[in-house]
Amino acid sequence: MSSPASSASDDHLSLVVVGHVDHGKSTLIGRLLFDTLSVPDGKAERIQAACRAEGMEFEYAFLTDALLEEQAQNITMDTTRVPFRTARRAYTIIDAPGHKEFLKNMITGAASADAAILLVDAKEGLREQTRRHGFLLSLLGLKQVIVAVNKMDLVDYDAATFERIRAELGEFVSKLGVEPAHFIPISAKKGEGLLRGSSKMEWYRGPALLEALEGFLPTPAPHQAPLRMVVQDVYRFDARRIVAGKIESGSIAAGTEIEFHPGGKRGRVKTIESWPVATAAAVGATVSAGASVALTLANELFVERGQIGSPPGDGPVTARIFTARVFWLHAEPLRVGELLPLRLGAQQAEARLVAIQRTLDAVTLESQSMAVSEVRRHEVAEIRLRVRRPIAFDLGAKVPSLGRFVLMRGRRIAGGGVIDSVVMDETVLPGAVTPAARAALLGHRGAVIWMTGLSGSGKSTLAQALERRLLHVHVLPAVLDGDVLRNGLSKNLGFSTDDRRENLRRATELALHLAEAGVVVIAALISPFRSDRALVAERAGERGVPFVEVYVNAPLAECERRDPKQLYKKARTGEIRQFTGIDSPYEPPLSPDLELRTDRESVEQSLDRLTDLALSLTRGQFPEAGGPAV
Repeated sequence: MSSPASSASDDHLSLVVVGHVDHGKSTLIGRLLFDTLSVPDGKAERIQAACRAEGMEFEYAFLTDALLEEQAQNITMDTTRVPFRTARRAYTIIDAPGHKEFLKNMITGAASADAAILLVDAKEGLREQTRRHGFLLSLLGLKQVIVAVNKMDLVDYDAATFERIRAELGEFVSKLGVEPAHFIPISAKKGEGLLRGSSKMEWYRGPALLEALEGFLPTPAPHQAPLRMVVQDVYRFDARRIVAGKIESGSIAAGTEIEFHPGGKRGRVKTIESWPVATAAAVGATVSAGASVALTLANELFVERGQIGSPPGDGPVTARIFTARVFWLHAEPLRVGELLPLRLGAQQAEARLVAIQRTLDAVTLESQSMAVSEVRRHEVAEIRLRVRRPIAFDLGAKVPSLGRFVLMRGRRIAGGGVIDSVVMDETVLPGAVTPAARAALLGHRGAVIWMTGLSGSGKSTLAQALERRLLHVHVLPAVLDGDVLRNGLSKNLGFSTDDRRENLRRATELALHLAEAGVVVIAALISPFRSDRALVAERAGERGVPFVEVYVNAPLAECERRDPKQLYKKARTGEIRQFTGIDSPYEPPLSPDLELRTDRESVEQSLDRLTDLALSLTRGQFPEAGGPAV
C-alpha cells in the first residue's frame, strides 16, 4: 500500500494523541495511516499474516507499535512520530504514552505539537490519565484540541453515553482553560467517524475526525520566527574555530550578524561549514529552522555550549530568577530550598526552588496556596526558581522550545515546566541587602524557634535533631544552646535573676542577628520567666523576624529521673543554687505556638510536629526581593 500523491502545499500540522492507557491511541493512529493509504508497501500485509498465524483479527495498533516489547505489553512505551499525508496537507502524529510511568515522554511529545486529540474510551469514561493529560495540554498552552470519544461500538453507538462523557469532560477541561473545538464520537477499530460521517451515528451532526483536523491551523513556520541557534559545541580545525548547533527558529546565512546569549557578544558569520566540503555556503546562502549548522565567525569570540545565537537586539531573555509552571513526576516530592539540575535547550544550570505559590492536583483540581512547602508526584505547581548562573530563554510562544525546561534527579527527568515571567534579582543591585533578598537566595527566610522548658525536658535533643532535618531539606539552621552560651558568650554570668536576664538578652540579640542574615535559629534555652520570653517575641516583631515559642513540656519528676548531667542531684545537695525547678521558679507558657509532651510521645513524634512548624514558618509565602520584610 503506497502513499497518495504529495500535495503542492507545504502546509504541515503536528498532532499529539493523548489519553488513558488502553483507550485506543495506537489503534486510532494505525487506522488513520491505513485509511489514508499512508502505510509503507508490504507492512500491512506482514502484520496481517502475523495476526492470522496467531489466530487473531487484524490489529491496527501494530502498525505503530513496532517493538515486540510494546506489542507484548500492549502499552505504547515511547513517544512515536508517524508522518502521513492527505490531499490537503502533511501531518506528523505524535503518539504520546498513556501509562503514568511514561508521562515524561508524553511531555516531550506534546511540547512540539500544533494540535491535540484527547482520546477517551466510551465504555470506561474519564480515567486518571485522561484528566492528567488534559491538564498537560493546558500547561503546554495547546489551543486546538479535539476530544474523540472512542470505542463507540462497545456501547452500541449510544448517543446518551456520548453526551454524558461530553458534559463531564467538557466541564473538567473548561476549568483548565481548554476549550475543545469538537467532541467527536468514533470507533477507531471499526473505522467509524474517522474520514467521514458514520451511518451508525446519524444522531451526530458534526465533522468526522479527519475533517476537523483539516480545519486546524498550523503553527507559523519556525523559519518565520526570529533566529535562535542553540550552540551544541565548539571545535577547532586548523586555524578555524567552528561553532556547531541547531537552528530552532529563523534562518542564518554567511554575512549575518549574530549575538550570543547569555553574554551578548556579537560577531558576523564568515562561513557555513559542512563535510567533506570545507565551505558549503557562499555569502547569501541561507540555512533555516530545523537544520544543524556549523559556522565560523569573522571575529574571534569565546562562545560555549548552551549559548543561544540571535539577531542583535532581538534576542532571548537572560535571567537568574523566574516564575514557571511545573508538572512533577518523581516519587519524591519537590521541596522548597531544593537544588536540582535544570536543562533548557543545551544549557544546564543548578536551580533552587525558592517558593511555591500554588499547587494543583491534576486529577482532582484541588488547589492549595497557603504555606506550601512541597510539590508531590503528579501535581502541577506555580513556582519560583533561581539558577546559580544566568540562563537564556524565550517567554510565551515566541520560540516555544526555548521556554520549556526539565528538572533532573540524578539521571532521570523529575519534572517538566514552562517559564512564565522574569523576577528582578535584587541581589545584584546596589544598596542594603534585605531579608527578602536573602530569602530569595537561600530559598527560605530566617526565623527564631524559641524552645523553652525545664532542664532535662528534651530541648537540646530535639533542637539537634531538628537541625539535622532542616539541613537535609536545604534549610540553613543553627542551634543556640544554653550550655554553649554559658561556656562562651555568657561565661562571666551567674544564675541570679539579673544574670539570667542578661544571658537571655545576649541570646536574643544573637538569635535575631542570625535570623536577619537568613539563618533559622533554634534556641534551646530554659528561659524560665514569661515576661522575659514576651520581650524576646516583642523584639522579634519589632525587627520583622518570624518567631514561635515551643514549650517542651516534661514534669519535674520526669526531668529529675532523666537528669542527664546530674544537675538536679547537685541542686538537691546544694552544690548548685538558684536552679530552675528546685529553688528557682519556672513559669510555663500560657499559649505557646506548639507544646511537645516529651513524657508522653516519642522523640520522632515530637520531631515530626516540630519540623512541620519550622517548615511552615520558614518556607511560607515570603515577599519578592525588594518587598517589605515579613
